Amino acid sequence: MEYNEVITISRFKATCLAVLDKVKRTGQPVLITRRGETITMIEPPPPPEVKKSWLGSFRSTGRIVGDVISSAEGEKEWDALTE
Repeated sequence: MEYNEVITISRFKATCLAVLDKVKRTGQPVLITRRGETITMIEPPPPPEVKKSWLGSFRSTGRIVGDVISSAEGEKEWDALTE
């Protein structure tokens, strides 16, 4: 991996928030060193996960097991409701 910027730990300590903002904004990692030895690498965060829409999430999970056109109750019960 290529590093656009290599900075010392003392410079990082003085400009920490600015360095973190730059890494997030540009997407380029920064290498932090102490006396020429690598201490750590700051990488940008991974892209956010795109959540799936809940619409259609139950598609193909149901089953029709009976008559869906006629009422669940008989005709006598329906007549009682109209009186």
